Amino acid sequence: MFWRIAAILTLLVFYSIYIGKMLLQKRQGIQTDQIAKREKRDKIFYTELLMKIAAYSVVLAEVISIFAAEPDLPMGILTIGALLGIAGDIIFAAAVVTMRDSWRAGIAEEDNRELITSGIYKISRNPAFLGFDCVYLEILLLFFNWILLVFSVFAAVMLHLQILQEEKYLPAAFGEEYINYKKHVCRYLGRKA
Repeated sequence: MFWRIAAILTLLVFYSIYIGKMLLQKRQGIQTDQIAKREKRDKIFYTELLMKIAAYSVVLAEVISIFAAEPDLPMGILTIGALLGIAGDIIFAAAVVTMRDSWRAGIAEEDNRELITSGIYKISRNPAFLGFDCVYLEILLLFFNWILLVFSVFAAVMLHLQILQEEKYLPAAFGEEYINYKKHVCRYLGRKA
């Protein structure tokens, strides 16, 4: 029961941050969700569409797993899973807060945003995606089953493909500032010398 409550709390905190930020930005006239909203049906659109499908389907698989499966991995693995979930919530919250009104889900070519390189962005170029991955890992470790593994891997791969697309877009949007930033901060975690 403890692990089930821990997993539910992780998901509630995580998605409360996500939805709360979207609602706050909506009040300011900012459309946060840019995922697969482009008129042009190109590679970016289809990658984002698949990412959106993956992100929604993994949540469904997670919730079903939480209520249908019982934790059966060793206590150490379960503890690591719970700690990853807590870390995922903290990392995601830090990313959303640090981005302020520049935060978007998806590539927003039309929006005027600033490049954020402070706070958690000093040690990760993609902390929000890292937060997602930590939460996926938590639920997977707590309620492991093969179906959840497939959905979790699919979601993580689609998030990674989204990052790769953003990395093609960002030099055009922010020029040399982004290129220098990319030279010093790792994609997921860490600083480069």
